[in-house]
Amino acid sequence: MKLYTYFRSSAAYRVRIALNLKGLSYESAPIHLLKKEQSASEYLAVNPQGRVPSLDVDGMVLIQSPAILEYLEEVFPEAPLLPSDPLARARVRAACALIACDIHPLNNIGVLRYIKRAFGQEQAAIDEWCRHWIIEGFTALEQLIEPGPFAFGSTPTLADVYIVPQVYNARRFNIAMERYQKIAAADAACAALDAFTAAAPEAQADAA
Repeated sequence: MKLYTYFRSSAAYRVRIALNLKGLSYESAPIHLLKKEQSASEYLAVNPQGRVPSLDVDGMVLIQSPAILEYLEEVFPEAPLLPSDPLARARVRAACALIACDIHPLNNIGVLRYIKRAFGQEQAAIDEWCRHWIIEGFTALEQLIEPGPFAFGSTPTLADVYIVPQVYNARRFNIAMERYQKIAAADAACAALDAFTAAAPEAQADAA
């Protein structure tokens, strides 16, 4: 498998974590978003949306991290990232969607560039925009997760796969995690696992 990634992309970070948790080897193909390599014709031929991650599986390219993560869960069921109980699975998926649908898109680099360009906002205003949506999302997420020690029990689930990159972003925007004790506890539990630390932005070759 070949993963088109960017070290600081939350969506690519999720996929790196899941690949590591499942013990799957992959080739990393960095796409530098700040250099706009995602807009190059060569990459648009891989992913017409021009975003990361993209996962090439034997010549078939998968895009969008939720679809990629569901594929990995279906095809590589060991180690499972979703509970066996349907209601528990729905709760995990809801936590994932809260991040993937209601926080991350509003903090996406394309959205931020558009706000800055179209509305003439300064960087301080852009940063406050990001903080607002992270805080609003985390306030709800804090009530939903059930750490023990991970977000939903004794083993990592897809919820943890989504939470860790979003906590990384929260810290980048100087959001105090003390107010989100359950989220912070799940993040700390994940930090003790090699699968998470190896996927971290600072551990990627393109972070240099």
